[in-house]
Amino acid sequence: MSDFFHPKLQAVEALAPYRLRTTWSTGEVLDVDVEAVLRGIPALANLLDPHVFGKAHLAEWGHGIEWFDAELGADNVYAWAKEQAGEVSHQMFDAWMHRNGLSLNTAADALGISRRMVSYYRTAHKAIPRAIWLACLGWEATRPKSKALPHTLPTAREYALAHAAEDNLNAMLDSAKFARRVAAAKPIPER
Repeated sequence: MSDFFHPKLQAVEALAPYRLRTTWSTGEVLDVDVEAVLRGIPALANLLDPHVFGKAHLAEWGHGIEWFDAELGADNVYAWAKEQAGEVSHQMFDAWMHRNGLSLNTAADALGISRRMVSYYRTAHKAIPRAIWLACLGWEATRPKSKALPHTLPTAREYALAHAAEDNLNAMLDSAKFARRVAAAKPIPER
């Protein structure tokens, strides 16, 4: 991970159990609660001991937070801290692009911004403004089919129907693929 792609972690301090204070190359000081992560990953269970957790330290070159034999990647910690602070993380933006099948170019077209800015947002090189995130959510809700912008948002019913139809289509396509695979499979000889 280079400085270009993600902010560099410059310092870490263990606070109350499972909370970390992080200092970043962007000048931000962000607190992050990692209890859910520690409880959700069995390999990190030993970090639930407050004495062990208190030994958190900066990994080499600022690429993460280390303990004896465990590590959290800096890019993940940065995203969790931003989200817990009520901000938009690069992971949320990337998930929006992935969920909607958008490339850098199509996301730029959808939001009316440059491809470079989309790349900056996706890689945490620049903070994602609230207006951009709201535009992402609005685009996802309306899914305009052309460059013409919609004049209104769909009602809750229209939104649900559109997404239900899309989900049903995807389920039917998945069922058809499965049926083709079953039909193409060689029968198991009876004994």
